[in-house]
Amino acid sequence: MAEKQRNLIYLNLMFNDIGPDGGELIAKALHKNRTLKHLRMTGNKIENKGGMFFAAMLQINSSLEKLDLGDCDLGMQSVIAFATVLTQNQTIKGLNLNRPILYGEQEESTVHLSHMLKENQCLIELHICKHDIKNCGMKQLCDALYLNRSLQYLDVSCNKITQDGMKYLADVLKSNTTLEVIDLSFNRMENAGANYLSDALASHNRTLKALSVVSNNIEGKGLVALSQSMETNPTLSHIYIWGNKFDGATCVAYSDLIHTGRLKPDNTDVEPFVVDGHVYLAEVSNGLKRHYYWTPGYGEACSPSSNAGFSLAPVSRSRIQPAVSCCSDSLHNVLSAWMNTSFPISILHVSGSLELSLPNTHVGKTQSLLQYSSVFTIAYILSCNHSYLLRFLVSRTRL
Repeated sequence: MAEKQRNLIYLNLMFNDIGPDGGELIAKALHKNRTLKHLRMTGNKIENKGGMFFAAMLQINSSLEKLDLGDCDLGMQSVIAFATVLTQNQTIKGLNLNRPILYGEQEESTVHLSHMLKENQCLIELHICKHDIKNCGMKQLCDALYLNRSLQYLDVSCNKITQDGMKYLADVLKSNTTLEVIDLSFNRMENAGANYLSDALASHNRTLKALSVVSNNIEGKGLVALSQSMETNPTLSHIYIWGNKFDGATCVAYSDLIHTGRLKPDNTDVEPFVVDGHVYLAEVSNGLKRHYYWTPGYGEACSPSSNAGFSLAPVSRSRIQPAVSCCSDSLHNVLSAWMNTSFPISILHVSGSLELSLPNTHVGKTQSLLQYSSVFTIAYILSCNHSYLLRFLVSRTRL
């Protein structure tokens, strides 16, 4: 499929029970592909074996710009392989290596990824959530960030970074002029770490746009310090603080930021309300990657507040046309019809249900065809017009 379909730019295969052998097949198919820009393999347990094939693929493929292998049970060997390959690969702009299966306390993965960041000047977005990064590993990353001039989005959430690690990061932010989004959620910076960051943001940094400190055991003084940094820093526009220890001063500080217009309601995850003359903060479902694991078919899916990090530091974007939905008969037949056509398809999702995205002028015609087999419907649409975008969502595929 990936070899024959020359117009595919985005392939989403997340959570399809693809194992190491399936991962090998997909990686090898990408050796010859020159059009795919974005591949999501999120949640498929390709393990260390599959990860090694993807790392080898990046030595050959020169078109893929964004690769998501989060929650794929990658091993230490494959993580190191990716770090090694990316010292030479100049096309990958976004990489997600979240939640590998690592053993040991030496933070080897962080050491190798840090070395990669010193050499690579093309990577824009890096997700290394749940890598068991501690303060020593954070120092390695920060040393690399002094030399890196391309990374805009750094995700080190769900690690074990404390106030000492935040001091290293704060020192970097005083001189770094490329980082725009930092996700520090679910670490343990506490008040001291928050103070280090607020000092850097208030007096030095003027490029960071979004900061998430969700669930970092920060108390009132640290949270107020961060709010005060927004008063003097005109660039920082998004801040996420839920899951910390709010006191009265915290609630008033962020309420004032919102009511004065300095902090827009869509750019934070709290909303002020008043009870008996006292200000409190309630949680709002905005965030850096709210719709990372799922995207609703309508509503706020495309709202910048839903996935603020990707909106602020985009690697690539694809436009989706209005959709008409139907159910899937057979993935094999659907893909066979697709592969045998010479007309372009830009986006393929394999995750939930079958969905066809067409211009409004074709909606009526398509609806009248849905009473027949969805396979024949797709084949007909493929053969009659090549000027629009097709989006497939094929249900529960086992590869």
